[in-house]
Amino acid sequence: MEAATPAKLGTFSAMSLIVNKIIGTGIYSNPAIIYRYVEGNAALFLGFFILGGIIIGCGLMIYLEFAMNLPFTNGGEKNYLLRVCRHWPKGLAGCIYAFSMVLLGFSSGNAYTFGRYMLYAVSGEEHASELWVKLIAVLCITGCTYIHWGHPNSGTVFFNVLGLIKVLVLVVIILIGLLVAIGWVSTGDAGDSNFDNFWSFEKSPSVYNLSVALLQVVYSFKGWENANYVLSQVENPITVLTIAAPCAVFATTILYFMVVVSYLVVIPKQEFLHSGVLCAGIFFTKIFGQSITSRALPIMIAISNLGNVMVVSYAHSVVNQELACNNYLPWSSVWQKWHAALLLHWVVSVIVVVAPPSSEIYEFIVNLYIYPGTWINVAIAAGLVYLRYTPSEHWNTGYQEVLAEVVDSDDIRRSSVSSDTPLTPPRRCSVSMTSVVTRNVVTSPLVVIAIFFVANLFMALFPYVPPPKQDTAIPYWMFPTIGTGVLVLGALFWKYRPGHPKYEEQYQQQELGY
Repeated sequence: MEAATPAKLGTFSAMSLIVNKIIGTGIYSNPAIIYRYVEGNAALFLGFFILGGIIIGCGLMIYLEFAMNLPFTNGGEKNYLLRVCRHWPKGLAGCIYAFSMVLLGFSSGNAYTFGRYMLYAVSGEEHASELWVKLIAVLCITGCTYIHWGHPNSGTVFFNVLGLIKVLVLVVIILIGLLVAIGWVSTGDAGDSNFDNFWSFEKSPSVYNLSVALLQVVYSFKGWENANYVLSQVENPITVLTIAAPCAVFATTILYFMVVVSYLVVIPKQEFLHSGVLCAGIFFTKIFGQSITSRALPIMIAISNLGNVMVVSYAHSVVNQELACNNYLPWSSVWQKWHAALLLHWVVSVIVVVAPPSSEIYEFIVNLYIYPGTWINVAIAAGLVYLRYTPSEHWNTGYQEVLAEVVDSDDIRRSSVSSDTPLTPPRRCSVSMTSVVTRNVVTSPLVVIAIFFVANLFMALFPYVPPPKQDTAIPYWMFPTIGTGVLVLGALFWKYRPGHPKYEEQYQQQELGY
């Protein structure tokens, strides 16, 4: 029996959805990895986080322009990619995107660090058994899936609360860093400071290291687009897109920068370089020692990662369902149900946690998760320029939507001129009044599009450049090859899927929202 349909998300819930997705494992586990990739250069390290915020801000503006010119439906960049590629063979772009989202849109990275931080909080050991870490990660994914499976509205309340906890943990880290910086709190550590040689390198980083470092930074910000995935589930999409999303991203960017500065202040350089995914846990141990506080705060970080798993499992399952409704997946009729879409996300996430070897599993998962999106963002940025300067596309002419007042309820139900396939059957109602509203035009500056395009192209191409020394268990080319291969696999599925025409001059108007 299907569970109740999740309730509409209000503005605060939409902000929590974004904040929960952004503030996950990235800010607690990636900084030390990024610091190692930039060879211990504190200036470049901080500069990369500033650059990451700029890239995300550019992406947010580009996605806003797309969203305001298309129906408010679930799917996020899937809808934008379809609009850009509407003259492609029907279904090709959708299948490529669907395979990247379903096969690589997993919750594994955050679930893995949830396991690491839980074991660190219990034992205080930095090198816990990988078997136990993976087991806890699987239980984490399973628990979140169960909540969305049987209690979808409770899941929404849960990630609202977790969003507040996440911000609180970041504020605590910032305050501790400030107290250490002004000398009110001592770490009792005479190790080398990260600020003694602020501009120096351990050695010059390779272009491969810089590209992977930027991928890790972008992963730390991943989630800025989360509201775009579930616009059909949002009460007021325009408010969320123009106010809630920018405010959530801007506030998180400021918090991130202050947090990484706090890491540099508290953790000595060599220890920070080798702290791995537990850098935030080591941060608290430096301040509180092996006390109950140093154990409790890593639990808070683990709960923060749990919130990220909760949000990702919700948002990506909604997208899985949307992709199935558009017939972009094998056995699409199966995945159109909410339970089946959740199960699909669970299966992929568990496989990605369990299958790779334990050595360097976290870095590999992160890079694999974020890499295919760079190619998609390159296509979206280039496509936006094409749409804007091709008169026949009629871009930015002011999208029109219909507002229909429903007689048997007090709300206003919104439907687009071109609506997408509904995820659940609409409630029967009679309409007493309709009105057509033209949305305001949003135009991204060309410099914004250029920054977003160049940054993503850099992250897409340079991971293929061999690093000077290969000292990892997983080959450097593995994650970009698998990421690109998944996109190719989507194209092959499109070519050989049965019973569907392969070539049409343009997509149906309903599918495009144009």
